Amino acid sequence: MAGMTPAVDAWEPWRPEALPERLEGLSVPWCVAGGWALDLFRGAQTRDHGDLEFAVPHGRFGEVAPRFPEFDWFVPVDGVLVPADEDTLEAEHQTWALDRAAGCWRFDVFREPHDGDVWVCRRDPGIRRPYADLIAYDGAGVPYMAPEVVLLFKAKAVRDKDVRDFRATLPLLDAGRKQWLADSLARVHPDHTWLEAVTAA
Repeated sequence: MAGMTPAVDAWEPWRPEALPERLEGLSVPWCVAGGWALDLFRGAQTRDHGDLEFAVPHGRFGEVAPRFPEFDWFVPVDGVLVPADEDTLEAEHQTWALDRAAGCWRFDVFREPHDGDVWVCRRDPGIRRPYADLIAYDGAGVPYMAPEVVLLFKAKAVRDKDVRDFRATLPLLDAGRKQWLADSLARVHPDHTWLEAVTAA
């Protein structure tokens, strides 16, 4: 395995609760993203997760990476995983973490656009939220991305798991979260089938 990049499906992901200890004391705002974020919001794991994703401000990834000295970093560019460097880090927002000893992927760091302490949506830079409003915490103190923001990102692909996540999470959103999701879907995906369901909920 030395010198070789594992296959894209060579995932043995960590669980979210493994992250806070490694990132303790870091001033960079970070939060679990994707399907795990929705399970943290719901308070229980509801399905299997093939990976683990967490988000950080793009410009502060350099403060995060040293917390994981046993990992190498790769960026998926045009469907190919290439070593992270100055150019590839600007090309795509994802950063896969390779456990050198185990030869598998452990998590994916999303480097999100930001304006100082304000998160900027990579799908529409007009959609912005202060990190203090973007990040919530589960009962164990694990930070996760607000569920309505996760659902906005899941709306692009609409895979089976995304549809299941949407249907299970929507009834749990309060009026403010539903309104934010409706407004954001109308901007990013104005013809999306989820929009009617959100506005009717």
